[in-house]
Amino acid sequence: MDTNAVIDYLDNKLPNNSANLIDKIDTQISVITRMELLSWHKATSKQIRILQEFISESNVIGLEENIILKTIELRKQYKIKLPDAIIAATVLTDKMYLISHNVSDFIKIPKLKVIDPWQK
Repeated sequence: MDTNAVIDYLDNKLPNNSANLIDKIDTQISVITRMELLSWHKATSKQIRILQEFISESNVIGLEENIILKTIELRKQYKIKLPDAIIAATVLTDKMYLISHNVSDFIKIPKLKVIDPWQK
């Protein structure tokens, strides 16, 4: 899951069918998503606790060598931002789907399967 999808999910802003889908899956997030969530400077202490709980219940995928190499390849080939490249590389390396509302950030990567929870 991308950072924006996590925030919308935890704020109960997603359409019911998307929220129900996320409820049923084992959530996987990149270490980048973890860092982005916990560095949200406007978050209240209650929101940080909720984020920490969500993260602790998720599988956080770190920067393993194969993800690093894929990130480098994606940055060179598609000229995307480093955090987006890491998230995309994580998804591609582990053969998953990415849940993100920011589809345009990843549109250049043809093999990346992105689900927009607002379109589900």
